[in-house]
Amino acid sequence: MTRRLRLVVIGLALSSSWGNGHATTYRALLRAFAKRGHEITFLEQDQPWYADHRDLARPDFCRLVLYRDALHLKAFRDLIAEADAVVVGSYVANGAAIGRWVQSLRRGVTAFYDIDTPVTLAKLERGDCDYLAPDLIPFYDPYLSFSGGPALETLERRFGAPAARPLYCAVDEGFYRPLALKPRFDLGYLGTYSADRQQALERLLIEPARRAPHLSFVVAGPQFPDDIAWPDNVTRFQHVGPADHPAFYASCRFSLNVTRADMARLGFSPSVRLFEAAACASPIISDRWPGLDSLFRPDREILLAASADDALAILLHMSEADRRALGKAARRRLLGAHRASHRAEELERHLLEALSRKRPGAPDRPSLPAPLALKPDAAARAAREATALRRHERA
Repeated sequence: MTRRLRLVVIGLALSSSWGNGHATTYRALLRAFAKRGHEITFLEQDQPWYADHRDLARPDFCRLVLYRDALHLKAFRDLIAEADAVVVGSYVANGAAIGRWVQSLRRGVTAFYDIDTPVTLAKLERGDCDYLAPDLIPFYDPYLSFSGGPALETLERRFGAPAARPLYCAVDEGFYRPLALKPRFDLGYLGTYSADRQQALERLLIEPARRAPHLSFVVAGPQFPDDIAWPDNVTRFQHVGPADHPAFYASCRFSLNVTRADMARLGFSPSVRLFEAAACASPIISDRWPGLDSLFRPDREILLAASADDALAILLHMSEADRRALGKAARRRLLGAHRASHRAEELERHLLEALSRKRPGAPDRPSLPAPLALKPDAAARAAREATALRRHERA
């Protein structure tokens, strides 16, 4: 066994998969990481929209702690200071301030896990990123990126990341597996609404549905606007929880993968839904973007479509034998290169390499004042709550 690590993750969501792709990625990655013998604490802000849709309140692979706000997070300063590694994730509320505070405390390494790299880079360009600041990037070692390819060079050369490393989304292949169900729909899409993804959804699912009323389609996910004109042959589900994802994929002859504009433009940015569908041996139709062919082989493991005509040609003319073979080939590729155990091994290697790079006396944290200052009464209250939590966990 390698060195046992005490890992703290401050992430967007673990307890609820509603409206985000972070939770399922964290669950698969951290479950596999725990199986390698490591100790994990996940700190998640208790947001009301997640509290109303919580589908993993008590994970069995890590300790989950819900904090109220950034000030309440101060109660866990000892936990953070003593950890071998602290990972701060993208889209964490007040993430830049939290990252600055974590870096002022850390004794081990501090990493950033960007599950939204192309969006982050676009936000940094516009100066409106509240979960990451450019001056913090040189002190995140490693910078773990959802995107590979040119994004890594941009992070290192332009923003000064010491070690930008790809860490693609993770999927638990034991849970996401093929089910022997008869498909109800010809084409299905699973994902939260995003304005910069809607044009691709219109082109590759909604327009084909209009042109082929004899086929059936399904779109599952929250936050879609009420003014979308869905054709009659498109079924809508507001939310499908992770427990029902394999059945959803099995219910579709083909699964559609569409990519946010920033991610498609930069490329090398596979979504967790892409890996989930492949793990379930669901034949995938995807939009085109650079780097996709480095993950799945076009025409053998995945089908690419640029227009409604392309999508309809696949739906109407591909034989059942070829369809099944495509799905099986995608699952074989996933098992060989994209399992959660692969991602956990990569995470372990990146953290251990960063620990080995730390040198006594080296400037490894920003020379900036620590944020999140607490008033005395708030500090005392937070300390009491942290003590009560520890007592409850020991009981």
